[in-house]
Amino acid sequence: MELLRNLFEGYPNLWGGGVAHSVLILSLVIAFGIMLGKIKVAGISLGVTWILFVGIVFGHFNLNLNEHLLHFLKEFGLILFVYSIGLQVGPGFFSAFKKGGFTLNMLAMIVVFAGVIITLALHFITGIPITTMVGILSGAVTNTPGLGAAQQAHSEPTGIDAPEIALGYAVAYPLGVVGCIMSLLGLKYLFRINTKQEEAEAEQGLGHLQELTVRPVSLEVRNEALHGKRIKDIRPLVNRNFVVSRIRHLNGKKESELVNSDTELHLGDEILVIATPIDIEAITAFFGKPIEVEWEQLNKELISRRILITKPELNGKTLAQLKIRNNFGASVTRVNRSGVDLVASPQLQLQMGDRVTIVGSELAVTHAEKVLGNSMKRLNHPNLIPIFIGIALGCILGSLPFAFPGIPQPVKLGLAGGPLIVSILISRFGPKYKLITYTTMSANLMLREIGISIFLACVGLGAGEGFVDTVIHGGGYIWVGYGVIITILPLLITGLVGRYYCKLNYFTLIGVLAGSTTNPPALAYSNDLTSCDAPAVGYATVYPLTMFLRVLTAQLLILSLG
Repeated sequence: MELLRNLFEGYPNLWGGGVAHSVLILSLVIAFGIMLGKIKVAGISLGVTWILFVGIVFGHFNLNLNEHLLHFLKEFGLILFVYSIGLQVGPGFFSAFKKGGFTLNMLAMIVVFAGVIITLALHFITGIPITTMVGILSGAVTNTPGLGAAQQAHSEPTGIDAPEIALGYAVAYPLGVVGCIMSLLGLKYLFRINTKQEEAEAEQGLGHLQELTVRPVSLEVRNEALHGKRIKDIRPLVNRNFVVSRIRHLNGKKESELVNSDTELHLGDEILVIATPIDIEAITAFFGKPIEVEWEQLNKELISRRILITKPELNGKTLAQLKIRNNFGASVTRVNRSGVDLVASPQLQLQMGDRVTIVGSELAVTHAEKVLGNSMKRLNHPNLIPIFIGIALGCILGSLPFAFPGIPQPVKLGLAGGPLIVSILISRFGPKYKLITYTTMSANLMLREIGISIFLACVGLGAGEGFVDTVIHGGGYIWVGYGVIITILPLLITGLVGRYYCKLNYFTLIGVLAGSTTNPPALAYSNDLTSCDAPAVGYATVYPLTMFLRVLTAQLLILSLG
């Protein structure tokens, strides 16, 4: 027993300066937390948040880290976490505000600001310190970067950590996960949802996903004005973003052909068009009428294959510059980026990691593949320079003071906001300046999980000492109720607005609500309800802005009222 006590509590003769002991404790907290995260109750798991609770237990029994090491690891873990999130969401951050994505992001903002208003109301009514309320808010919406931002905003001017932020977060988090899922389920019964009808509409891309997805449609050319005209001459007339992939002429040929910019259209020709669902109706009216065609059966020599862009020299180049059709006799029909399909317009700039769908003969596709790369080995090679330069720039940006009227001291974005903004900007605009910012999903996930694991472990260890006393004697059990209110009320309000005012598809709506609480378990629940990808698209559309707002509002609440 004496040996075990020395092992965990630290023995100078055994551990020297204490770094080895600190690393041991940290590793055990993370390992036990991840193991507990595998446990599911009714299909719901708290995931990596178990690390926080294990850290609290260790901290309660005084099994702690070296103070300076604890502070450094907590901040560094937070930086790795938010930076990797920014790299992931950056490519789709600005496009999410266009057209259909604007409405979805407005709804997400309602959820965010409704939560902030309720938090402020509870703070003034109950007299609970704003530090605790911000912790409860971050836990209720399962937003760990918000927790990190609040802690950093408090410790930056004072030099003192506020354990009550982590305590509020830990108390509110479990029911934050459950409350969000129960809200989504409640909305289903409240709206009397016909799941089959909603799913069919979502699969067609109806509603607010119309500008965020692409869909193929077969058409017969009936417009006499198009007879004898080339594709490149027709495109300006339609004034829509579309790609004509294949054509079958009326001249007796049964086989389909690939289309290029010089291909002539004639009355009766059958064409395969790829466009966003919102443009399909106008394009159909312009060309003729929709028809049913089994294109794969018409020409079995033509194949379709998804190819990864893995050559650095292609980063930032447009499809027109590649001249795939002229050089190889193959056509690019769509581009998948960050899980979202884009119309392969000539002006579209490619990025490392894009998946392009190419149609052509086996030989043509193989030649195109060699040019584009399609090498996972090359893609798996880590691009570390943008990561560390970005982190350095993020730290600089996070340290710059910004003055806001009504706030007594300048606001800093901090080590949560600075790296997040820089990573979003670098991942979005880096390819334009030939900067390779791509990281594989597995590498990004590894970086993110290591960061969040270290951060949560350190937060838990720092807050553990006073946790039990706070919950039992300090009225911490009441915080659970406040957390439930902050979780459920904004979701129900926004759900009603989204359904009755914005006429959102149910599966799109629950994806938006899950994204507005940055709640992965809620997304998993939403995906289990349907085979369509509407929840995932809704989640991905609002996630970047929501994450940014959660980080910013948490800091502003602490700095203005702390």
